[in-house]
Amino acid sequence: MTLICAIGLLGLVLLMVILIWQAAGPSIKAFGFSFFFTREWDPVHGRFGALPYIYGTLVSTLLALLLAGPVSLGAAVYVAEFAPRKIKNILGFMIDLLAAVPGIIFGLWGNFVLSPWLAGSLEPRLEHYFGFLPLFRGPATGVGMLAAGIILAIMISPLITAVSREVLEIVPASQREAMIALGATPWEVVRRAVLPYARTGIVGAFTLGLGRAIGETMALTMVIGNRPQISASLFAPAYTMTSVIVNEFTEAVEPLHLAALIHIALVLFLVTLLVNTVARLMIYLMNRRVKKWTV
Repeated sequence: MTLICAIGLLGLVLLMVILIWQAAGPSIKAFGFSFFFTREWDPVHGRFGALPYIYGTLVSTLLALLLAGPVSLGAAVYVAEFAPRKIKNILGFMIDLLAAVPGIIFGLWGNFVLSPWLAGSLEPRLEHYFGFLPLFRGPATGVGMLAAGIILAIMISPLITAVSREVLEIVPASQREAMIALGATPWEVVRRAVLPYARTGIVGAFTLGLGRAIGETMALTMVIGNRPQISASLFAPAYTMTSVIVNEFTEAVEPLHLAALIHIALVLFLVTLLVNTVARLMIYLMNRRVKKWTV
C-alpha cells in the first residue's frame, strides 16, 4: 500500500506534466524553442516569447537569495547556538510565525511602505554613490526588480532560518564537545564543527526558500512593475512567469494566447525542476566530500 501511495504521487506529477504539455501544444508547435529566447509578447498579433519573464523570475529569485542568505544563516546560528533559552524560545516562535504569513500581506506592505521608501530614500542614494554601475541607474520609482528582490528576501528569510535552526539543533553534542576539548572558542566550534556537519541540511533549507521564491505570485505582482523588459538596472520594472499568468489568464480569449500562458507554466515547472535537481546534485557532491574527509 505504501508503494502504491509513492507511485501515485509520481503518477500525479507525470499526469500534470502531460496535461500542461497538451494544453500548451499550439504554442509549442508555433514557436518551438524560440519561445525561450524571444522578447516580444504581442497578444494582438499572436507573437509570444517568454525570455523577459524567465529573466525576471531568475534575477528576482537570485537577488532574494543573495539578500536573505547571510541574514537567515546568521539568525539561525544565533538562535541555535548563542541565544539564551528565554530569548531563543521567543525568537523561534516569531520566526515560525513570520514563515506562515501569506504572501499577499507582504505584497500590501511592499506596495504601501517599501516602494515609497525605496523611491524617496534608498534608490536615490544608491544612484548617487553607485551610479557608475549599470545596476543602480535609472529613475527611482520604487517599483521594480529591487523591490521584488527585497520582498522575496523578507518572505523566504523566516523559512530558511527556521529550517536551518532545526538542522543546527540536531547536530550531535559530541561534535561540539570534541572541539571544546581542543580549546576552540564558541565561534570556532560553530564554524569548524557545527556548520560542516549541518551543511547538507542548510543547503536543503536554501532549496526550500528558493522554491518559494520561484513560485511566489501576488507579492511580486504588486511591486515588480509588470513590464516585460530586460534591463540591467535593478530600478527598472520587470515581469515574472507567475505574474503574467495571473494577470492575463482571464483575459486570454485567443487560443494561442491561452496556450502561450500555459507554455509559460510549463517553462516554470521545468525551471523549478532544474533548480531543484541542481540543488540535489550539490547536496550529493557535498556528502561525497564529507565522507572522503571523514575517511
